[in-house]
Amino acid sequence: MNQDNKADLITLLDDDNVAHEFEIIDEIQIDEGHFMMLLPTNRSPEELALDPDAYYIFEIAEIDGEEELMEIEDDEVYDTVAEIFEDRLNDQFFGEE
Repeated sequence: MNQDNKADLITLLDDDNVAHEFEIIDEIQIDEGHFMMLLPTNRSPEELALDPDAYYIFEIAEIDGEEELMEIEDDEVYDTVAEIFEDRLNDQFFGEE
């Protein structure tokens, strides 16, 4: 995560070639892979903590030497990664429970 309070932004194109801007909220590397949590720029991290379904999680894969964001196909991996991100987010905004 960026520690200097400047948002790390990324623009992604959807299937209709429409650009959508996201803030990179968190990034983790675990045994299952490398993952990134993105928040649409029209939502605050506080809103995200109250409504955890408001974010997107992608796997970062290297394809032909380039990093690409991919959907997570495995539901178990997605659930594991989502739980890690949610725990980290809750710790950051609400402290340890």
